This record gives sequence, structure tokens and C-alpha cells, in this order.
Amino acid sequence: MLISVAIVLALLGAWELYVRLGSVDALLLPAPSAVAETLVEDRGMLWSNLTVTAAEIGFGILLALAVGLGLAIALHLSRSARTAVYPLLVASQAVPIVVVAPLLILWFGYDLGPKVAIIALLAFFPVVVVTLDALAATDAELLRLLRSMDATRWQRLRFVELPAAVPAAVSGAKVAVAVAVIGAVFAEYSGSDAGLGHLILQSIPQLETARAWAAVVVLAAFAVLLVSILAAAERRLSYGTRLPHSPKGPS
Repeated sequence: MLISVAIVLALLGAWELYVRLGSVDALLLPAPSAVAETLVEDRGMLWSNLTVTAAEIGFGILLALAVGLGLAIALHLSRSARTAVYPLLVASQAVPIVVVAPLLILWFGYDLGPKVAIIALLAFFPVVVVTLDALAATDAELLRLLRSMDATRWQRLRFVELPAAVPAAVSGAKVAVAVAVIGAVFAEYSGSDAGLGHLILQSIPQLETARAWAAVVVLAAFAVLLVSILAAAERRLSYGTRLPHSPKGPS
């Protein structure tokens, strides 16, 4: 922790010195002191826009978790579905979001829905990949034990595979958080009247570069907070899942 703080302080000091020595125009890159001043002066504006972006990211991550977990289970249960669908999932990540975003805005308007959809589209893939790997890596000994007890396929999924997959899905969501934050900014660029992405888009043409950087700092801090929350949820899920002594077989 102390090493991380020291690295951050060193980077901020170098950044401040770089700007104050006139190596770059302050309108292009404001000094950290100017950004800190803006964080205080514009805290009300930043907070009101953060609440909008935080809602978009939160709902987007939840949707990505639900879709990613469900899709990973479906692909795990069906080899033919995995063979047919998985390459399409990989290909979907190569489609630039700037191409898809205007269509979603056209279909669903400028409300919360299309922004959540854009974030979920960007964030669900890591959830699918990590969860699918966790399902495939289930302890073979435990599966053989359940088969010896005449457990059905769904019982094996419920008692062994899912307890391993759900924490993995949350772990995938941690990977997706950074992408989700970027997705929220792109979504607000495509059409919005509030949010930190909207604030950045407005601030740069108005030469309020320090305000734009302050919005970036708030976004980064929110991403760190969200990853910390997901990490705590992952630890709790990993600790709370236990294999029962014996599942009930068919009567």
C-alpha cells in the first residue's frame, strides 16, 4: 500500500513539474494542482453527473453478469452450442462500439436503456470466458463422486459446477469494470444530457480542460471502488459456497 502511494505521489510530482516548466500548454494538460482545485470547486457538478454514470455502469455490469453467467452455463452444457456460438462471441468483440451505439440510440432513444446495453455489450465477454473456464475446470473427482450417487446432470451443475462458476463470474466482472467505464463514456458521447462522459464532451470545447481531467479522476476512483466491492463479493461467494454431504438422487 505504501509503495503504491509513493508511486502515485512521484507520478503526480513529475506531472506537476512537467506542466509548470512550460513543457506543455496547460489547456492541453492541466497540472494536478489545477485538477485538484477543480475537484473542490466543481464537486457539486461532478457528483450530480457521477450519479448518472454510476447508475449506467452498475446496471450494465449487473446485466453483463446475468447474460454472461447464463450464456456460459448454456455453452458448458452443450458442446454443439459452444462450437457454434463461441466464435461469434469472439467476433462480436471486434465490432467497434461507435458503429453499434448510434443504432441502439435510434432504436431505444436517449434514456438509460441504450447506455446500459452498450456497457453490457462491452463487459459481458470477460464474464463468459472466465465463467466458462471455471465450469470446465471443475474437480473431476467431485463429479465422479456425484455420478456414483446417481446425481442427475442438473444436480451436478447445482452442487459442484455453479458454486465454482459464480465467484468466477464476479471475477470476470472485475476485469470488465475498466471496459464498462470506457463504455459509459462512449455511450454518453453518443447521446446524453448528463453524466461524466457528457461533462467531458462539453468541457473540452469550452477549454475547461481541468474540469475534463477532474471528471476522469472521478471515473477512475469509481472504477477502483467498484472493483473493491466486486472483490469483496467474490471472496464472500468463494467462502460461502460449500458442497453438501450428498445430493438427493432420483427417487
